[in-house]
Amino acid sequence: MMGTRLKVLRVFKDLHRTRRDVFRDDNRALTAARVKINEEFKRNKNETSDDNIKEMLKMARAVETILRESVIQAEHVDENKIVLRPRKSLLLENVPYCDAPSKKT
Repeated sequence: MMGTRLKVLRVFKDLHRTRRDVFRDDNRALTAARVKINEEFKRNKNETSDDNIKEMLKMARAVETILRESVIQAEHVDENKIVLRPRKSLLLENVPYCDAPSKKT
C-alpha cells in the first residue's frame, strides 16, 4: 500500500511540475490545470482497488507526457496574428528540406 501511495504522490507532483512548465506566464491556464488535477485526485482519493489505481496512474502518466511533449503556448497579439512560444525541450534540430535529388559521384 505504501508503495502505491508514493507512486500516486509522485505522479501528482510530476503533473503539477509539468503544468507549471507548460503554462508558464499564463495564469488562467495554470489555475485551470491546477484545479483539474486536484479535482481528479480528490475525486479518486478513496479508491482501494489496485487494478483501478494502476490504470489511473497509467492515464495520469500519459496526460503528463502529452502535456510535456505536445502542448505549445500561443498568444493572440493582433487580430490575425498568433505568436507561438514553444519550450526549448520541444524544439528539434531543423534540417533543411531539399526537393532535388543529390547527384551520386
